[in-house]
Amino acid sequence: MSLAQQDSAALVADSHAVLQRHGRSFALAGALLSREQADEAAVVYAFCRLVDDLADEAPDAQTAAANLGEVDAELRGHRQARPLVGAWLRVMERRAVPIEAGRELMNGVLSDLGEVRVADDRALLRYCYRVAGTVGLMMCGVIGVTETAALPHAIDLGLGMQLTNICRDVAEDAGRGRCYLPASRLAAVGLSHDALIERHAGGHRVPPALLGDLEARARLAGVVDDLLEVAEGCYDRAWLGMSSIPARPRSAIIVAAVLYREIGRQLRRARGSDPLFGRTVLRPHQRALAFGQGLALALAPRSWRRDPALGLRPPLHAHLRGLGGVPPA
Repeated sequence: MSLAQQDSAALVADSHAVLQRHGRSFALAGALLSREQADEAAVVYAFCRLVDDLADEAPDAQTAAANLGEVDAELRGHRQARPLVGAWLRVMERRAVPIEAGRELMNGVLSDLGEVRVADDRALLRYCYRVAGTVGLMMCGVIGVTETAALPHAIDLGLGMQLTNICRDVAEDAGRGRCYLPASRLAAVGLSHDALIERHAGGHRVPPALLGDLEARARLAGVVDDLLEVAEGCYDRAWLGMSSIPARPRSAIIVAAVLYREIGRQLRRARGSDPLFGRTVLRPHQRALAFGQGLALALAPRSWRRDPALGLRPPLHAHLRGLGGVPPA
């Protein structure tokens, strides 16, 4: 039974509206999915957005934790699920995706409450897994991926996308008291989280301490550039899983990957990897070009049937041992 038959048309339409409002790149790629897959993908996105909003829009950390605790109880069947959570649960059941993916997502969002200071690469990558790699696992079910060996590649794509987000949003996150750039990487170039976090003084925000320091910003840009290079390796490894995706949804996933990868490449090209210039976004013509490039790659099997030994950076899964979908060794 399809999602539209089980859930109200209004709920599905609302989920698509959330996707259109907050996930333009994903919405553009989703146009290549079948109607049923597009509906299910929209519900997955709306569920993930709900989890984010319950934390970000709460007046304090205690309320946010309580909100997410209610969703967790709904996932466990300890209280009646609200309509969107119920729809998400039915998608996960129908597509044989463990609900632990949703619970790990909430663990990631819970770690965002209050000030965030990421210590090292391991902490960063485990965070990226929880808030984005899990979405890759959810989407594997939606698009009909059945090979267990493909799951690590889906996780890689989530890691690459989240690393791109983190590099793009350094300034915006700093304004919220969050710094995801590892302290170990910053310390190696003489920087710290405190130099990036915006402070409050007399009710007004104070810009990051290094905003006017061009030499320090160059060192910060080096850290961001290194992480974007890590993301490039994630995208490369994700590419090796594309052959496991059925033909039609493969086009959508490749387009989404190309669109997101282009954000990071644009940050490197146009901004020299300096994230304090402002948020890097793709203009409409750039999105259209990336969409066309992604579609062309999807239609050219040689682009995603490639020798796994070519151009791959070292895998990152050693940092993720014990998490769902990650190879044991």
